[in-house]
Order: sequence, then C-alpha cells, then structure tokens
Amino acid sequence: MDITQSHSTPTPQALRIAKLQRVQDFLFQRVTQFFALGVLIALVGILISLTINAWPALRTFGPGFFFSTEWDVVNGQFGGLIAIYGTVVTSLIALLIAVPLSFGIAVFLTELCPQPLRRPLGTAIELLAAVPSIIYGMFGLFIFAPLFAEYIQPVLAATLGQIPGLGILFSGAFNGIGVLCAGLILAMMILPFIASVMRDVFDIVPPVLKESAYGIGCTTWEVVKNVVLPYTKAGVIGGVMLGLGRALGETMAVTFVIGNAHRLSASLFSPGTSIASTLANEFGEAEAGNHLSSLFALGLALFVITFVVLACAKWMLSNMEKKQGLKT
Repeated sequence: MDITQSHSTPTPQALRIAKLQRVQDFLFQRVTQFFALGVLIALVGILISLTINAWPALRTFGPGFFFSTEWDVVNGQFGGLIAIYGTVVTSLIALLIAVPLSFGIAVFLTELCPQPLRRPLGTAIELLAAVPSIIYGMFGLFIFAPLFAEYIQPVLAATLGQIPGLGILFSGAFNGIGVLCAGLILAMMILPFIASVMRDVFDIVPPVLKESAYGIGCTTWEVVKNVVLPYTKAGVIGGVMLGLGRALGETMAVTFVIGNAHRLSASLFSPGTSIASTLANEFGEAEAGNHLSSLFALGLALFVITFVVLACAKWMLSNMEKKQGLKT
C-alpha cells in the first residue's frame, strides 16, 4: 500500500516543476499575444493618424477629392484621381509582366533546371530582390528609358498602336519616361520576390505526389497544373500579393521614371504620377493646410487600396478552399 502511494503521489520537486511550467506557458502565451496585438494596434494607429491628418482636406473637398483631377498648389485645389490612377495602372502593368515570368522561373528551377544550376540561379534571383530601389530607378532613368524610347516604343506604336481601341494606349511621343516605363521597372523589381516565393512553395510539394503523376504518364506541364498549383495555391497567391504590395508602395524607382506630371492621359507613353512619387516630391515642401492634408489623404487612399487588395485575395482564397472542399 505504501509503495503504491509513493508512486502515485507527486513529489514536492515534481510539483514545483509543474508549477514552473504552468507559469512559463502563461508568460509565453501572454508575450506572443502582446506581439500579435501590437501589430493590430500599430495598424489601427496608422489608420487613425492618416484619417486625422487627412480630415481637413476631406472636409474641404469632400469625397470628390478621390475623383478630381485637379492638383493646383498655387490656388489650393487638390484632387487625388491622377495619383491613384498612376498607382493602380503601374502596379497592374508590373503584375501582368512579372507574374508569368516569375511562374516560368519557379517552374524551371524546381522541375526542369539541371541540379548543378539550381543553387546559383536561385541565389541570383534572391540577390536581385536585395538590390535597393534607387538603383532600379537610376537604371531606369539613365539606361532603360533611352533604350525604351529608341527601340521599344516605336515598335509598340507600329504594332499594338495600330489596333482599333487599343491603339490609344500606345500613342504619343517617344520620350522613354512615362507610366509604361514605370510599370516595366516595377515588374523588374517585384519579379525576384514573386519568383522566390513561388520557387519555395513549389519545393514543399511532396515528391511522392509528383512522382505518382509522372508515373501515370503526365507531362511536366500537367504535373504543374494538376498537382503543384492546387497544392500551393495559397503560397502562390501570397507571393503575388507580396509583389503587388511592393509595387503599390514603391517610391524612388517610380519617381525616377514616371515623369511626375499631374496630367491624366489614356496613353501609357505619357508622363504621369503615383501616390508614392507625389508624396516623395511634395511632402518635404508642403505647407500646413490643404496641401499637406491632401498628401495625407493620398496616403490614406494608398492604405485603403492595399487593404482592399489584400481583403480580395483573402476572399478569393477562402472561396477556392470552399470549392475544393465541395469537390472532395
């Protein structure tokens, strides 16, 4: 009887260890909770700060601020449509170019690339992601823009520019800098990010799944389409959203090559502006009042655009998971 009790009754040392573990678990939970809530608090704080500083402009110009093309510093009339348009268009151009290229790079590195070349090529892609944005801007202004004006813009105008309806996008003077040039530079910048994320998520696909598909006679494209992409769709979309987030908020590279003109034009060859470039050019010299408040309103618009894009991506992922669940 005594032996049974001695084995079933915890010793004082075991009780102290158990109590210490409970305290450690409690502290660990509270610390990690604080970190998580800290991100949320910072996000809410940024939103509140932007709203407070943007309120004078929103009160003066109303909701029409976001739909007006007026930006007259001398007369104190401001509207954010041109900057919003430039931000959205350049980001979409960058995505249209960077996503297919990134997908091709990731597929090549994970499925087709010879083993000795995988590490060097993967490292090269990661190094491109580490290049500062101002270097891309200088490259775009001094090297890419002159070549773009001399060789690429005439070809685009002579081909796509002759298509009815689409031709207006590729009309105008061949001066190199403009909305299309900014979109192409952004594509160069976000391509390494998207390609690196896609490559990493493609690598986590269990080899047995791909080997099974190859075993029944599937081609590489069929394996990628029917096995790799369904398994990694969340990571792929996350990589695209990461690239889009950088494209929306990029400042210096876009400032160098977009032209910084508060003018709305249907032609992608024309100079334009973006929210980030407008803030970079004018924030330091803006006087207190409607000008400074309007810049904060543009910052608020960029915040809302980013939030809406991420919310749409989350909603799309949720719908894809639901459809996948119904199929299974």
